Amino acid sequence: MIGEPELDGAWESARPAEVAQDDAVPARGPLRPWQWVAATVVATSALWAGGLYAFGGLPVAEPEVRYAVTDDLCGQFKAPALGRAVGGFTDSTSNKAGRHPAMDWASCSYDGDSPDGSGGFSLMVLVELHKKTDPGPEFALGSYYERILGADVPWEEMPGLGEQALVRSSEAGEGLQLRVRDGGAVFSFEVMFFGLSEGEPGLQGKEAPPPDQDALTAAAVEDARALMAALRKG
Repeated sequence: MIGEPELDGAWESARPAEVAQDDAVPARGPLRPWQWVAATVVATSALWAGGLYAFGGLPVAEPEVRYAVTDDLCGQFKAPALGRAVGGFTDSTSNKAGRHPAMDWASCSYDGDSPDGSGGFSLMVLVELHKKTDPGPEFALGSYYERILGADVPWEEMPGLGEQALVRSSEAGEGLQLRVRDGGAVFSFEVMFFGLSEGEPGLQGKEAPPPDQDALTAAAVEDARALMAALRKG
């Protein structure tokens, strides 16, 4: 039969003197197993909380941003190589730009018509300057609408352009996407082709064939280098 004083008597509260006095520690030998467990849990919790606090308090290194954007991106960048590759742009529009402590951005769209008038093409350029968080870990995921809609064409590495560059053709094989990351800056290019038959709205026509993918890629790379040089600070 268990004869420990704690278990022989009733489960009564500790006497006030025992609670109030810090040095009133009973000298009854080693702690019971459950007391060791409780003490270990308390100590571990304290260390874990301290570790989280220390981890959370570590400064996060901000990515290096070596570029600056202006509201009039089209005025600063004409996309000459892609313009030549697709047959010439007839219009350009600087879309809404933005400034935020976390990110600056600017975009521009370019449009043109095929020589026979049966279709057209467009180019969208987007520059994002991430000032607080490194875009590297999420770079290959693409934009949010790509993740929502999905894409079956994989990205391919494009060496020698920024710190990392990815390129792919559109799912239909007509058009191109190029993304370049350099420090906290991300440059995105998207070329699209489309066309309608005259007199048959809504039906796919026989527009002029788009440029060869290799030629389109080479033009996009040339324009990406030109844009990065135009926006580079200093």
